[in-house]
Order: sequence, then C-alpha cells, then structure tokens
Amino acid sequence: MAIMEIHNLSKRFGGLAAVNDVSFEVKEGEILSVIGPNGAGKSTLFKLISSFLPASAGKVLFQGEDITSQKPHIVARKGVVRTFQETTIFREMTVTDNVVVAHHLHSHTSLLGFFFGTRTARQDEKEFRERAGDILDFLGLGAVKNEVAKNLPHGHLRALGVAMGMAANPKILLLDEPFAGMNAQETDEALGMVRGIRERGVTVLLVEHDMSAVMKISDRIVVLNFGKMIAEGDPEAIRSNEDVIEAYLGREDEEIGI
Repeated sequence: MAIMEIHNLSKRFGGLAAVNDVSFEVKEGEILSVIGPNGAGKSTLFKLISSFLPASAGKVLFQGEDITSQKPHIVARKGVVRTFQETTIFREMTVTDNVVVAHHLHSHTSLLGFFFGTRTARQDEKEFRERAGDILDFLGLGAVKNEVAKNLPHGHLRALGVAMGMAANPKILLLDEPFAGMNAQETDEALGMVRGIRERGVTVLLVEHDMSAVMKISDRIVVLNFGKMIAEGDPEAIRSNEDVIEAYLGREDEEIGI
C-alpha cells in the first residue's frame, strides 16, 4: 500500500528543469532511496516533497491527500518530516535540549504558555523530556544526552539530526544523505539506525551518494538523471540497469555498487 504518491512532479528555475515530470510511489513501511549523479535533482525533489519549494507542475499525495500547496510546518504535522541538518542543530545546547526543542512542533500550548510556565506547558515539557530520552537511547545517543552538541563527533551529530526528526513523530522520514562523511564503522551504525527507524513503523525515504550503503539498506531505489527518473526497482535490478550504468559512466564500478 502506498503511503505517498508522486505524480508528474516538476520544478523549473527559469529555463532549467531541476525536476522533470517525476512519478513514483512510496510504499508504507519500506526504505526507498533516491540516487543520481551530482545535479540530478535529488535535493530539489526532497524539497518539493516536504513543501519547502513550490512545484511548477504535478502533485504530491500523502495518505491520499494532496499536500503539494500546503505549508512545510503543516506537512510536517501531518507526518512528512525532513531530518535536521548539522547547520540547523543548536550547537550550544545539550543533545537532550535539542530534541526537546524539536518536540515543540506537537506542543499543546503556545510559545507564550512556555514563557509563563503554564500547567500545560510544564506537562508538555515533562513529556518531551521523557520522549527525548527514549529516542536518544534508541538511536544510541543515551550516553551523550547531556553533552553540548558542538562537542559531538560527526556521526553523532548526524544521529542527533535524525533524533530531532523523530521527535516530530513522523509517518515518513526524509533522510538527506545520512551517511555523508562517515567512516566504515559510523556507516554501519547509521545503517542499523535506519533499519531500526523502519522497525518502529516509520517509512523511510532517503537521498544518498554512498552507493554501497544504498544497496545494503534499500528495498527499492529510484534513479534520477538531469531531473528525470530513468530507473526504479530493487537493488539488484538497479545494479544491472544499462541506463543507470550509462548515467554513472566515468566513475569506478565500486563507487556505484556494480
């Protein structure tokens, strides 16, 4: 069953078609990866799906509802959540406080209520801290929950961004290059983390350059090139697809997982 449907989605910047008539489904409970060479339109596609960019044409359906023209925070409240990047992490705050702040998307009280410390605000704060602890333990960050974020190593910073995304209670989590810049051990830990997120009932859609990781983690893969979708299928089908091999010509076979 599809939790999300992308129908003829396009985004043009002047004469450039960054995303060009792309259509595919995301099945509930799967890990779907979007791959492609640099400039293929992957990041633009993510921004369209999460409503951070308006589409030039086409639509995005989430659980049957058209979310294409809705505000990003409304889309996030419905359950379509992008992970926080390192640039949006509050680096002077503790790991726990970062995740507590991310919970405020689902707060039952207003910002004014938190300022004056109303009963509802105090109840929310208690609940958020309990949930933050649960998420951090689940993602392997329990041991550093009181550490200031700026002191974390790269792999833990990435995991913190995912923890902040999980705080928004997603139904589908969009991971933007979750394995970028990681060494082999960090990548293995991150792969386990992504599988664990799926086991919690969250559908995962990710953009990634690490083809070895993509081939290990994905149920299905969508391939973009120059804004158009050129292939879709399971890792084995993508590995042997001539159009995909052609798009990646000039790179070492090991780099693209073939």
